[in-house]
Amino acid sequence: MGKKIKKEAEPPPKDVFDPLTIESKKAATVVLMLNSPEEEILAKACEAIYKFALKGEENKATLLELGAVEPLTKLLTHEDKIVKRNAIMIFGILTSNSDVKKLLRELDVMNSVIAQLTPEEEVVIHEFATLCLANMSIEYTGKVQIFENGGLEPLIRLLSSPDPDVKKNSIECIYNLVQDFQCRATLQELNAIPLVLDLLKSEYPIIQLLALKTLGVITSGKKSQAMLRDNQGLDHLIKILETKELNDLHVEALSVMANCLEDMDSMALIQQTGGLRKLLTFVESSTVPDIQKNAAKAIAKAAYDPENRKLFHEQEVEKCLVTLLGSESDGTKITASQAISAMCANASSKDFFNTQGIPQLVHLLKSDNEEVREAAGLALANLTTCNPVNVNAVAEAEGIEPLINTLSSKRDGAVANAATVLTNMALQEPLRGTMQSHDLMHALIGPLGSPNPLVQSKAALAVAATACDVEARTELRNRGGLEPLAELLHSKNDEVRRHASQAVMVCANDELTATELCRLGALDILEEINLSVSRKNKFSEAAYNKLLNNNLPLKYSQIGYLSSNNIISDGFYDYGRINPGTKLLPLKELCLQEPGDQRAVLLINNKSVDVSLPMEDKSSDLSYGRSISSSSSLRRASKDKTNIGFGSPTELKSEPTSGRNTVLSKSATKEKGSRKARGKKEEEKVKEEEETLATPKLIGEGIPEKEWYPPPDPDFCTYVCEVTKSILPMTNIKEQIEDLAKFVAEKMGGKIPKDKLHDFSWELHISELKFQLKSNVIPIGYIKKGIFYHRALLFKALGDRIGIGSSVVRGEYGRAWNEVKLLDQSRKGVTGGLPAPDVYIVDLMFHPGGLMKLGSREANLYQFL
Repeated sequence: MGKKIKKEAEPPPKDVFDPLTIESKKAATVVLMLNSPEEEILAKACEAIYKFALKGEENKATLLELGAVEPLTKLLTHEDKIVKRNAIMIFGILTSNSDVKKLLRELDVMNSVIAQLTPEEEVVIHEFATLCLANMSIEYTGKVQIFENGGLEPLIRLLSSPDPDVKKNSIECIYNLVQDFQCRATLQELNAIPLVLDLLKSEYPIIQLLALKTLGVITSGKKSQAMLRDNQGLDHLIKILETKELNDLHVEALSVMANCLEDMDSMALIQQTGGLRKLLTFVESSTVPDIQKNAAKAIAKAAYDPENRKLFHEQEVEKCLVTLLGSESDGTKITASQAISAMCANASSKDFFNTQGIPQLVHLLKSDNEEVREAAGLALANLTTCNPVNVNAVAEAEGIEPLINTLSSKRDGAVANAATVLTNMALQEPLRGTMQSHDLMHALIGPLGSPNPLVQSKAALAVAATACDVEARTELRNRGGLEPLAELLHSKNDEVRRHASQAVMVCANDELTATELCRLGALDILEEINLSVSRKNKFSEAAYNKLLNNNLPLKYSQIGYLSSNNIISDGFYDYGRINPGTKLLPLKELCLQEPGDQRAVLLINNKSVDVSLPMEDKSSDLSYGRSISSSSSLRRASKDKTNIGFGSPTELKSEPTSGRNTVLSKSATKEKGSRKARGKKEEEKVKEEEETLATPKLIGEGIPEKEWYPPPDPDFCTYVCEVTKSILPMTNIKEQIEDLAKFVAEKMGGKIPKDKLHDFSWELHISELKFQLKSNVIPIGYIKKGIFYHRALLFKALGDRIGIGSSVVRGEYGRAWNEVKLLDQSRKGVTGGLPAPDVYIVDLMFHPGGLMKLGSREANLYQFL
């Protein structure tokens, strides 16, 4: 066999390299030639591909599909300068395609591109290498690769390149890079700000614009602000703002200026050189919305510094801001309102806006733009805080209605700000009435149920400020606002919980509202909160005490103490000590329970049985809710009532719960006469009842459910009558206390010697009463043998009826005592401030009427031994 002759490769057709004739179908051939070892072919192939890629995005995608990118990356380090130049030019164009950028990041060619930025390379290589980096720096991953491969330093160096395209691409890439904090910090270390400032002198607007944008980002830090100031950057910015021909740069220049105004030294320099006045004049005269907006933003940012606020006020910045409020641009209105909010920290500025800013801000509350309403609300919130004059100005500008309407806004910030303004206004009593007339309490219910903690907090605080009046609390209760308020006590947010507790504390001033809050579980929630060291606050404790003051049975059972301000009223009962978290059953349930071994429940009730009730209802009351089935039982109950005097207390009016203005009972003669008359009437009613019971009825057939009443206590009614007649008229408080103590002791078994205390069979007496009444609940007047805690409660209950202030304290092992306060009579007539009254314990057991000074040995023996 003969040797095969190796066939030489045919040269490519001449038209393949012709940029005018290359098409998609021929591009594949050109791409294959990128693997050629011949430099001339590589150079011409790259040139053709470059021209092909310039025609559009579709061609770039075609080259990517044909696999041109990977062989081109190898040419970036080619020895031939022309091949390398053409390859970098292609990448400058191709990297505008996102898929190409993604592939280049995967191939990790960034180091090869950055290597083209050395001073020795041609300007055209610099141009397309920086263009490639600018395109690659748009995505975060590209930024990271450029930074990690040391691309920032050569880019900064190229800012001084004589070629404008190199400058443009370099500053654009730097602008993209400095969006990252780490790049900004490195830029400061490389002292790039002077070079960036030099670009502001460029004759090309795009370079100036990119330089300003870059400065706008990097001057957010104090160090960069100082560097810009030290390099006369502020002068450059003022000159740009003064040059009308550069109006397309004014917006960005103001952004940089805004950052510089945050720096106190820069602010002082601008003010000293007259730049601040020029800036404000420029802003007022400009009609460009973006310029106005950025100027207001600059003022707002700078005004957070107190010294800056002072300088702004000296330059009458308030007039400028009020002017901006009238702009047609919503963005300008928003930033101007924000600037006013910041300036409110200056008292003089706050006063200025009283007449020249508040009416405009109130008008903005009616805007259709929610952001505008939010910003205006924030400004009004700051203006009205601790400033009654501005509060009145808002009211005079008819701001109450739009503020209440804003509470229904969909924007949480707007709602929170409106609630804050209304809270500030509610501190003035006349305005609270006006707000109530606009249905404020109903409007606050929605924000109370918001999922946003800020809105919840502000709404709860608004309730606390506005619920000072009875009408407001009634409205809130009737509208169902207490339920969402009670729910806020569950919040994990400290401020929400604190403000909700404050609102509950205010609402608890109303007995009906306090009762409803307790029904909704507020008392239980507050108790749980106060058991936690981290969750409790001073308002939660105060709210809990306020609610307890409207639920004295629970307070006495839990705390074991009632102060002189806690007036015992009808229906009070002493269940005994209960542990925190334990539910206290209502009186009705306790009355309906069968008697047991547990401690007797002591009841205070000065209300007598209503004679208008049918006899059957009276019988039910006497048996604590149990029905009496036979006519004989009815008759026996009637006789018992007549014999023991249950009828007589009906002639007594219910006594007031506090003060000395009690109603005196009628004469004994009238009482006896009325008893006889009532006795006859009752006998007649018994006969009628017997006849009625003789006719069988189906249970529940047309019979309305009976209203339950606490069991009556005729003896206690008599006690009240007696002390009202005998002790109330006395003028000496000490004598009143002593006589009341003797009266209580007399009714509870008299004086008991200490050595005979164990022979005082009070337990048997109580057991007999429980058996007789078929209940654990015993009206206190029934008790004829009582010890410490029986007597102390009776003393407190009677004392409250005739205005003798005393507290009752529960001790251990059945002990309880009353504390009273008396002034030292030896200092009577002495001029000057009187000392605090002394506290005494009233002896109701061993020496009834004796007063023992709190802390003395005899007082300690009475309390604890």
